[in-house]
Amino acid sequence: MNVGLIWAQTLDGVIGADNAIPWRLPEDMAHFKATTLGHSVVMGRKTWDSLPSRFRPLSGRRNIVVTRDPHWVAEGAERAGSIARALELATEPLEPTASATAWVIGGGEIYRAALAYATTLWVTEVDTTVDGDTYAPIPDPGWEVAEDRGWQSSSSGLCYRIRRYTR
Repeated sequence: MNVGLIWAQTLDGVIGADNAIPWRLPEDMAHFKATTLGHSVVMGRKTWDSLPSRFRPLSGRRNIVVTRDPHWVAEGAERAGSIARALELATEPLEPTASATAWVIGGGEIYRAALAYATTLWVTEVDTTVDGDTYAPIPDPGWEVAEDRGWQSSSSGLCYRIRRYTR
């Protein structure tokens, strides 16, 4: 199975503040949707809670939520007690013609736990400075940039670049 991690971060690694993404970048959201659609998405319970209710569960994707609470339930989501269990659940593709790819979508603790299983990282770097309380994992030196789409200007006024890493 392929395991990918996908996130957006500032140049100093901030991915969140107060359980929210502290910027607006429509192009990154479009990239996120195009990349994860038709696949399983694995997230922590706080990430699930941070999604606006109208987007929960993320449509067209198998939503797997990692939580230590054995009694947690939510419509449209499957509960897993660990990253390993979440990836087991994700081994079956959403559609018969799709590849079995699981996309880990946050938050910080979940990214760090899943990094050892990852085969691909999609990282959007946002050229901004914000106060944050959640940071991206730091990949080891074995990861290399396989694709770099270059710096672009967002319709929100921010500059960003999307990079794919492999090892």
